[in-house]
Amino acid sequence: MTRSRGEGSGPTRRDVLAASLAFGALAACSRDEAPRYEGGWVGASAERGHLLRGGWPATKSGSAPEIAVTRRVGAVIVGAGIAGLGAARALRGAGVDDCHVLELEDTAGGNSRGHAMAGMRCPLGAHYLPVPGPTATEVIELLDELGVRRRVNGGAVYDERMLCHSPQERLFIDGGWRDGLLPPIEALPAAERATTLAQYRAFSAAVAAAGDDGAFEIPTARSRWSVALAALDRVPFAAWLDAHGLVAPALRWYLDYCCRDDYGAGSAEVSAWAGLHYFASRHGFRLQDDVRSADAGEGGVLTWPEGNAWLAERLAAPLGDRLHPGRVVRAVDEGRDDVTVDAWNATTGQRERWIAGRVVLATPLFIAARLLAAPPEALREATRVVRHAPWLVANLQLDAALDDRPGAAPSWDNVVYGSAGLGYVDAMHQSTRPFAGATVLTAYLALGAGGEAALAEQRRRLLGDDWRAWAGRVIADIAPAHPDLAAKVRRVDLMRYGHAMSIPAPGVRSSAALHELAAPQRRVHFAHADLSAYSVFEEAFFHGMRAGRAAAGQRAIDIGGR
Repeated sequence: MTRSRGEGSGPTRRDVLAASLAFGALAACSRDEAPRYEGGWVGASAERGHLLRGGWPATKSGSAPEIAVTRRVGAVIVGAGIAGLGAARALRGAGVDDCHVLELEDTAGGNSRGHAMAGMRCPLGAHYLPVPGPTATEVIELLDELGVRRRVNGGAVYDERMLCHSPQERLFIDGGWRDGLLPPIEALPAAERATTLAQYRAFSAAVAAAGDDGAFEIPTARSRWSVALAALDRVPFAAWLDAHGLVAPALRWYLDYCCRDDYGAGSAEVSAWAGLHYFASRHGFRLQDDVRSADAGEGGVLTWPEGNAWLAERLAAPLGDRLHPGRVVRAVDEGRDDVTVDAWNATTGQRERWIAGRVVLATPLFIAARLLAAPPEALREATRVVRHAPWLVANLQLDAALDDRPGAAPSWDNVVYGSAGLGYVDAMHQSTRPFAGATVLTAYLALGAGGEAALAEQRRRLLGDDWRAWAGRVIADIAPAHPDLAAKVRRVDLMRYGHAMSIPAPGVRSSAALHELAAPQRRVHFAHADLSAYSVFEEAFFHGMRAGRAAAGQRAIDIGGR
């Protein structure tokens, strides 16, 4: 991460002091008394996931458990994340009703699952969906079907209840809250203002130029891939910024934050293609005055208290009893006439065998490689180049509204300048209650910085550290803006993702292996956001729909240029 600690370009002395006091108080609590709040880990136990690499549960004889149930079905989908649910939607739409989805967790949704605390819904992962652009046709069709979007006089109109309510975003900087997340020029030291403003404008122009002629579309498979984009994909974003003289501390902090927010890793880890794609694929890079003057519908965000779980739950509902949670798939063997899928039922403690004419592996690619008896060379190569960022998602149940600092009003998304975290979203922001009160804050930590050794260490800490230690880190991260936070927390529920999302490191988007795996296969098809080199709802849903249609034998989805 590129970050300066100078006044106005990082945490102020007041911020640092507040964070130190908060962290010290939490440390004292851990030494002398338990925290005032309860909490713990949520989601399936890590042991269930580790069955993927540790073999079948032991039997008295020491051999693999006998097969207790065998079922022959039309199609099997492994994984009920957004890609898996998209594949099921496509298969069912093609008339393949005997389609069954096997999911390791106890609920569907993957990174888009939801949670509830004290009767308040909140997300366990992805918490919003940008209003889709014209090339995200699969998402548009889904939103139309769900009544989120409708056509009026030739234009698209979105349900106002689901568009993010104002105010949307604010940044805690220089002791107060400011509108938007781009550090405002007036909050920076006088000596940095002119240079920073010039670099804001230079980067905005670079984004606009790079985004011409459909170069950055979502899903990325519909972008016009070119030699210029391939060159951007070969270099780290931070190095590209350095080469263009874009070094203002405020700009670099903001761009690093954006990379961590969308990709789980900072500007030094992702490619220049990814850094530009973040902006060029949606609303560009705009200064705060440009944001205020923009059309209200442009760059809008759809959100719900439970985040994208609202969408996942509606995608899963039509499956009924054909969604099978608590299944740890251990092996997938493609034969001449069918595919055999062996799974462990964590509820019954039995081994199951599923035999289907077609299978969609809607899992991260490294999991697909472990499951297949004979993984193709493209899959082996993809697992060598794709790395995944660990994440921590913390839901903090508060019994009262937080005291607020001067400046911008409480918003949906709230970020502390200079923080290692990604701030928090307020689950009750979409409610229409006329008063501030008890709520749930969802805080995010992206842990994808560094190489393989650093990623492995973060996963070790996620698995090994007590939940109270992680809760303390989250609270201390927000404390500079809310010193009263620790006293108002009643419960902290934590969700850990060891491999939350693909990091679009240099060279990944250009990988021929990913392109090959996204092509129609024989009987086992691949569907996951990994195939786009990064993880967002639109990419996962596109690849699920694509693979589902291919598995059903339909004409391949038009993907345009590579």
